[in-house]
Amino acid sequence: MDKDSKIYVAGHHGLVGSAIWNNLHQKGYTNLVGKGHKELDLMDGLAVREFFDAEQPEYVILAAAHVGGIMANSIYRADFIYKNLQIQQNVIGESFRHNVKKLLFLGSTCIYPRDAAQPMKESELLTGPLEYTNEPYAIAKIAGLKMCESFNLQYGTNYIAVMPTNLYGPNDNFDLERSHVLPAMIRKIYLGKCLNEGNWGEVCKDLNCRPVEGITGDHKPDEILTILKKYGITKSQVELWGTGKPLREFLWSEEMADASVYVLEHVNFDDLKGTEKDVRNCHINIGTGKEISIHELAGLIVKTVGYNGELVFNSDKPDGTMRKLTDPSKLNHLGWHHQIEIEEGVQKMYEWYFNFSR
Repeated sequence: MDKDSKIYVAGHHGLVGSAIWNNLHQKGYTNLVGKGHKELDLMDGLAVREFFDAEQPEYVILAAAHVGGIMANSIYRADFIYKNLQIQQNVIGESFRHNVKKLLFLGSTCIYPRDAAQPMKESELLTGPLEYTNEPYAIAKIAGLKMCESFNLQYGTNYIAVMPTNLYGPNDNFDLERSHVLPAMIRKIYLGKCLNEGNWGEVCKDLNCRPVEGITGDHKPDEILTILKKYGITKSQVELWGTGKPLREFLWSEEMADASVYVLEHVNFDDLKGTEKDVRNCHINIGTGKEISIHELAGLIVKTVGYNGELVFNSDKPDGTMRKLTDPSKLNHLGWHHQIEIEEGVQKMYEWYFNFSR
């Protein structure tokens, strides 16, 4: 890619897209294109085609997706499969019609079977049943990577699919109903700390920035306490879903962005397909190859936030997949390695949340 190549980043306001946008900018790319949801609805096929007609991007990064945590995936199953399939169909389809030189598709390691061998190599794809709680989202992402692979094999395109592990970082989603586990835990434990210390002003400030089911800091105290209790946050304790036993791998989002741009700059489909007659599993894991239990992560957040109340785990709630550790050896062999460990990352995440997101 040239520094003035036109690069379209779909989803450039989100956790993933914003990190990639910033990484490209820092590396000197000057012709970046991004449209917010209000400007361009990626589920509208006609609007997407008109956008590609007008902009004619040379490179496309598909980071836009309908995402959420275990609660959202369990409740909004139709939304997760329908919206993601629609977005992928439109963006990948128009990239092909407009002869985009290279496309990078961002997926998720939830594509792997629930009981996949650990750590999960790319070859584990489609070797067993998926985790039920996020099956619709996983199927959509599998369809996306297979669409990329199939266009490459039939038409000679250069579409690369990368599968990041659990991400966290600047611009993350802290919505208590829809966020992923790490930002949700940081917010719940922080609000628990405020209640425990009687810091009502900070509770109201937080809810004014991010209302919970329409409840803001301007509502009556009993209404605020009721909605927080619904999510397991009281003056004396914070409740988290599950047993705390599942193991999870976490990658700082800015490192994911660096890995993604590295792949865009240095890796082509021909580097991945090998010589086998049946070409499969050309996607690339992006991860650390290290894991931590949810219980240990919660303890790390408690220490970082300075929470002195009780932390309890509700074993009546689902755990999700018990373990999903990626094998990043393919990416490592291609020349990229992570640097930020979870202890440093949690501290950076909390500082961002406390200082910049409210």
